[in-house]
Amino acid sequence: MSALTPEKVAHVRELLQRGLAIPAHPLALTSERQLDERRQRALSRYYVDAGVGGLAVGVHTTQFAIREVGLYEPVLRLAMDAVREWAPGDRELAMVAGICGQTAQAVAEARTAHGLGYHAGLLSLAALRGQREDALIAHCEAVAREIPLIGFYLQAAVGGMDLSAEFWARFASIDNVVAIKVAPFHRYRTLDVVRGVVMARAEKRVSLYTGNDDHIVLDLVTPFTVPRDGEPVTVRFRGGLLGHWSVWTSSAVRILDQCQAAAKRGEVDAQMLALDSRVTDCNSAFFDVANDFHGCIAGCHEVLRRQGLLEGIWCLDPQEGLGQGQKDAIDRVYAEHADLADDAFVAANLSRWLG
Repeated sequence: MSALTPEKVAHVRELLQRGLAIPAHPLALTSERQLDERRQRALSRYYVDAGVGGLAVGVHTTQFAIREVGLYEPVLRLAMDAVREWAPGDRELAMVAGICGQTAQAVAEARTAHGLGYHAGLLSLAALRGQREDALIAHCEAVAREIPLIGFYLQAAVGGMDLSAEFWARFASIDNVVAIKVAPFHRYRTLDVVRGVVMARAEKRVSLYTGNDDHIVLDLVTPFTVPRDGEPVTVRFRGGLLGHWSVWTSSAVRILDQCQAAAKRGEVDAQMLALDSRVTDCNSAFFDVANDFHGCIAGCHEVLRRQGLLEGIWCLDPQEGLGQGQKDAIDRVYAEHADLADDAFVAANLSRWLG
């Protein structure tokens, strides 16, 4: 395994500063709930051809339970091999590995990911829920010594915890931190991350990526301005790292391009604001908001199943599936927001991806 050098960290930081669409990679299973390598590989190929800037693997959308059944390393390796084989040689995708657990587990996962060639680790703190801030920072520092680190503000509904602006200032000051995925689904807490990064004077070296599925477009077009030393400091989200973007992905890439163009012009029109509400409406169905996110993984599987990328919506946990009424909700958003889907793109390429 090559050493984690300052040059390598700088390269990852520059890559993420470009502002990328990074979908969270789902897990393809057979009806026996075993890894379906053919369809897992097809998903990676789909994302590459959809124009993404990276992939996040081993994260919530991939199902944290892969660790319990010995699939963490195989799934990470499969995605890395698929991207290296499918993406053009001159195109570098930012490969992000999910990292979780207590410190010993998190450090081991970081070493595994780094050894496989992953650029960065997305660190979940859910296993440390209830610990004091000093312990959280020490944990983050230990993992950051192994791999360039992306922070993860996870919403409480799926295991996250409330974290202060002061925590994010300390986190952003850690060597080898390159980005933060902001996903509390909460505007006040989103502002806490922005404030923390500005407090740490890290806005030029720590990229913000939205994971706020309830306001994807709005995060990407909003200038977040907070004062420092009596002067305004404006920070923008550079891209997105989202489970939502695991479906209708070519459309998601196009939306990111539109948001970045609007932000660069400094002109966000009513149509763009309306797009925010439409994307949020789709997310409400895919993530099963009506049932407190019970079907947030299965809902994305259902979209991919309809397109033929997945054979079924099976999860490792047999208790995970669509929530009550979720299928009807997905039917509705498919009908009402058909222009946001990419079914034609998938249909035109599916046999090649599965080949």
